[in-house]
Amino acid sequence: MTDSGVFGPALLADPHDGFRRLRAAGAVHRGLTPDGEPVWVIVRYREARSALADPRLSLNKANARTGEEYRSSMPPELDAHLLNMDAPDHTRVRRLVAAAFTPRRIEGLRTRIQQHADELLDAGRHRRFDLMPALAEPLPMTVICDLLGIPLEDRRDFRSWTGSLMSPRPGTATESRTAMRNMHRFLLDVLARKRRDPGDDLLSDLLSSHDEHDRLDEGELVALSFLLLFAGYDNAVHLIGNATLGLLLGPAGFGPLARGEVSPRQVIEETLRWNPPFPMAVRRFATRDLTIGGTAIPAGGRIWVALLSAHRDEAHFDAPDLFDPGRAPAHLGFGHGAHYCLGAALARLEAEVALTTLARVRPTLELAVRPERLKWWPSFHKRGLEALPVRW
Repeated sequence: MTDSGVFGPALLADPHDGFRRLRAAGAVHRGLTPDGEPVWVIVRYREARSALADPRLSLNKANARTGEEYRSSMPPELDAHLLNMDAPDHTRVRRLVAAAFTPRRIEGLRTRIQQHADELLDAGRHRRFDLMPALAEPLPMTVICDLLGIPLEDRRDFRSWTGSLMSPRPGTATESRTAMRNMHRFLLDVLARKRRDPGDDLLSDLLSSHDEHDRLDEGELVALSFLLLFAGYDNAVHLIGNATLGLLLGPAGFGPLARGEVSPRQVIEETLRWNPPFPMAVRRFATRDLTIGGTAIPAGGRIWVALLSAHRDEAHFDAPDLFDPGRAPAHLGFGHGAHYCLGAALARLEAEVALTTLARVRPTLELAVRPERLKWWPSFHKRGLEALPVRW
């Protein structure tokens, strides 16, 4: 099905209703992005899961042939990261950072993450507050910057940059490119200082891989640093926010979690299905002419896998619109196959600590506004709340 309005205002305003209509019409739809570029979007679960592990679909932009040269807000200096790579480069670079994200090493961060969460919630003594700036945003920011070794005074402007990068509106590509270049300059400065004074952190380890062992080139070093900082922050922010909202929308609020009737892991896995913070998987490019879900896609065609839609596929899930932490986990929220999210364990741990701490110190937490008044980021690439007003 071809529909130039696939990514129109109606879908942005109510993506769940819009994707429901698209699923009913077919598994794959051709449309135009807000910047006017052709794209094929996969909206059903079976086809989505298959596409994420399909070797005919490449993450390398060199395979893009969508009418004109592929346009991106990413400056060339930040291109050489894992989300633009296929094997063997992807395998080599991923291996260099995988040791920092093993479940055992991530679990070793629990005490420090708990300390951050306790400090943040202790500071928020107001009976009514916005959970996003109070907890959901600063906790992942502190954790990823601690892991990478970025000093507190260098964490300026980062939130505004990420907001610009995730903007979906036509005509904002220049703003996104400006944010990218600001981040690029910021990272060059941080890496230069770590060359002079390395520490016990992941960026210093990556510098060693580049400078001493010649396993990363300069472009890969900078681009990988960007990816770790950006992806390690934004997705965790909205996993915490969306999980909190899922609980608050239930009749018992945080009660079932506080009483141990559901586990934090159950809440997190259901959130990744019900409202994944990354609603579109990383774009792919067809390396040859192919057919997905009965739709022909030409070589070079750009493909988006709509996780937000696939996770509410009525053919795969019972009562898909219901937030039910008791259901068996089944989602693609961290990807599938070779590109499964490297930071999944860290994001899960941050959300687990945030939820259990809220349940312990704010067990009577409730929404401070009607659900229909909540505002979501206007983005096809981010499913997250602009604000989450709560009270206790």
